[in-house]
Amino acid sequence: MSLAYLLSLEAKDPHSDAIWGVHSSPSSQVISVSASGQVHAYDSTSGQLSISAPAHTLGIVSLSVSPDGKRALYNTIEGLTCLWDLEKNELAGRWESYQRKGHGEPAWSVSLNPIGATYAATGGGGNVSIHSADPSSFGEPQAKLSSGRNKFGMFCKHSPDGARLALSSETGQIYIFDLASSQLTATYTSHAMAVRSLAWSPDSQLLLSASEDKRLILHDVRGAGAKGGGAVASLTGHTSWVLSNDISPDGRLALSGSADRTAKLWDLSSRACVSTIQDPCAGEVWSVSWQRGPTTGGASGFVTGGEDGVVRWWRGAGAA
Repeated sequence: MSLAYLLSLEAKDPHSDAIWGVHSSPSSQVISVSASGQVHAYDSTSGQLSISAPAHTLGIVSLSVSPDGKRALYNTIEGLTCLWDLEKNELAGRWESYQRKGHGEPAWSVSLNPIGATYAATGGGGNVSIHSADPSSFGEPQAKLSSGRNKFGMFCKHSPDGARLALSSETGQIYIFDLASSQLTATYTSHAMAVRSLAWSPDSQLLLSASEDKRLILHDVRGAGAKGGGAVASLTGHTSWVLSNDISPDGRLALSGSADRTAKLWDLSSRACVSTIQDPCAGEVWSVSWQRGPTTGGASGFVTGGEDGVVRWWRGAGAA
């Protein structure tokens, strides 16, 4: 099986530097953050810039958006974590993790809990800290999850059901935590190099990792903590670091962006690449996201962001 995807739209007001994070929300907006410190929200119909959060002096390395698309959590390169209320277009919270000695480490990657008023953060110490996402107490530490290893935390991501948190490291390990018990339930050693991105399936049963070893690995987390859990497939075809990934809302397809200047689509049932988009970002493809909306329960299209600072929308060749 092969699929064809066509460029359907480009953002009208691009970022002034590389896009490091992009997310398509159900509110028909695309949120993007960049190395320039800009945070933009674009209209998915017109490509027009709808609103922007206050720009930062340093680049923004992590982005997490609530399931309803009403809040965006992002983190700067030095560890300033901010909560943006997109409905009111105002900052609802700000936490300077780099100045909070005794409360963990400066944050690098952050993730909003989809079902609770908390967020997770990881960074140089390789552990996870849980913080309040309530505007009245934003950033206050609530718990710490230990990986048992002092390796840089590259990426953290909540499962859609909010029951688990996945953490990846600079040396390729992936840790699965049960949030109800705050216990580490599984450690996967599927990769030989840093894991740059993680994506959960909609049913929270599969986890797809993207690594500097040029591979994506699909893990079955239903066996986490028991014999038989772990890697079930390896997706190969990229010729350089895999920088970003996502799983479609219907769970059938995966999407990846790479330093090899391509975006690839993968059929998760056949474990095969079904489409390759050549040079969609005039350089490295730093971030990808499937479109999510009130009428996009399947895998109708996706967005990319990368080296040239332009958000682009892609649709299936047979889609309107």
